[in-house]
Amino acid sequence: MLLLISPDGVEEALDCAKAADHLDIVDVKKPDEGSLGANYPWVIKEIREAVPADKPVSATVGDVPYKPGTVAQAALGAVVSGATYIKVGLYGCTTPDQAVDVMRGVVRAVKDYRPDAFVVASGYADAHRIGCVNPLALPDIARRSGSDAAMLDTAVKDGTGLFDHVPPESCAEFVRRAHDAGLLAALAGSVKRADLGELTRIGTDIVGVRGAVCEGGDRTAGRIRPELVADFRAEMDRHAREHGATVTVAG
Repeated sequence: MLLLISPDGVEEALDCAKAADHLDIVDVKKPDEGSLGANYPWVIKEIREAVPADKPVSATVGDVPYKPGTVAQAALGAVVSGATYIKVGLYGCTTPDQAVDVMRGVVRAVKDYRPDAFVVASGYADAHRIGCVNPLALPDIARRSGSDAAMLDTAVKDGTGLFDHVPPESCAEFVRRAHDAGLLAALAGSVKRADLGELTRIGTDIVGVRGAVCEGGDRTAGRIRPELVADFRAEMDRHAREHGATVTVAG
């Protein structure tokens, strides 16, 4: 399971760089513009320059409307700025066909510029609260559009988390559908240390966090701390070892 950490600017990215041995992907977002809020192109560029070259930089394009051309241009801006993982929050898409339409434009814009870039179709575990596409539709949306991964986050940051809206067994179905389609499955949404056992058990490929590695667990007022990143990764690794041992014994 890969660990994706989301700093909100260059200063936090430098703290992530101090914990580079404990994370896999540095994700650029702007939390005050939404759960997948887009940051400025120059911030993406500065963060790309600040973190080790062997660490991929991801960038969110935003909690986007159903405007395929607008979103495609935004996605191209992110990859031109140095991101190699491009995440799109399908906030304004109310049907799978709309979501596929948006993501096809993103895939073409991004991969025409950089074929090895990685495109992530992101939906919301609490989709029922904002009226967007069903979370379990995301793997098929990603497959139909040519994306590389399907992801779930939470749209409303009110203290509830991923499993409050999509229980573990439904998340397991999400992961299974993604894997059956040849995609990676990414899960986020106020994920906490206590969730890591279930996330490991269901075969999650990428776990995304911010609040869990911020002071006081506060994604907006708190700041990412390298020691919290290291602690979170140690807990991930512990669950991975225990799960591996269980599978070996069962086999």
